[in-house]
Amino acid sequence: MLAAGPDRAAATRKVVSGIGMPDLKGKKVLLKPNFNTADPAPGSTHVDTLRTMVELIKEQEPKRVAIGDRSGPAKTTKVFQDKGVFELGEKTGVECIVFDTMPKERWTRITPPGSHWRNGFLFARPVLEADAVIGLCCLKTHQYGGHFTMSLKLATGMLHGRNMTELHTSITNQRRMIAEMNTAYTPALLIMDGVEAFYEGGPMTGKRWNANLTFASKDRIALDAVGVAALKMHGTTKKIENRGVFEQDQIKRAVELGLGVSGPDEIDIIPLDDEAAEVADKLQQILLK
Repeated sequence: MLAAGPDRAAATRKVVSGIGMPDLKGKKVLLKPNFNTADPAPGSTHVDTLRTMVELIKEQEPKRVAIGDRSGPAKTTKVFQDKGVFELGEKTGVECIVFDTMPKERWTRITPPGSHWRNGFLFARPVLEADAVIGLCCLKTHQYGGHFTMSLKLATGMLHGRNMTELHTSITNQRRMIAEMNTAYTPALLIMDGVEAFYEGGPMTGKRWNANLTFASKDRIALDAVGVAALKMHGTTKKIENRGVFEQDQIKRAVELGLGVSGPDEIDIIPLDDEAAEVADKLQQILLK
């Protein structure tokens, strides 16, 4: 689903309505934002998007709702404070889980098939225990090896901090390892805020593009593929420009692991307004190149 416009709350509601909210009645829901740091969107999830999703989830009468993340390099508790997450949690009755303060028994070791991780990775149990995980990602490039950071990269905040040294120093395999992190869970819904995007730099700061786009999908590969196409449409880094969308390492490895669609012909971009329709046509063409 694709909506155009600068109002994050309205666009989020529009794409969620278009795709349909998962059945959350009586279920445990984990909401995973993009909170590496507290930098303004798209450096991190905008509070309007987060608040809107909390409201939409609560309307479904779930058993429990939690917002969970592990930040880095910033301290998660400080990020939650600066972004108003604790305050939002108090007002809405939502639990706030700071993953990096959890004891060791709240982590599970995961070893993906054909893993590029030396000994797997430690994954946050609250994600595994949730009946539904909803992810909030941003549309942006990643200058430190990821090339781009969207829904697949969102899983980084579900890993223990001790795994980050291996990830960040694995120059050759880093993007494959990002895809492999996603074997641990399957999201119920993903929202990507592209109202503002980084087309160079990122993930904390970068060159901004007022794209005024909001996306929703239940497929990580499809969402990231469309996001990469959007960056190509605007003009972005050579590392993204010089490869086809499905030749990007994150996406290619995710396809190998069966995490979603296997090619551009399986992606249908559904616009929800006239402006989005024009963009959708352009993105579809870029996907097929």
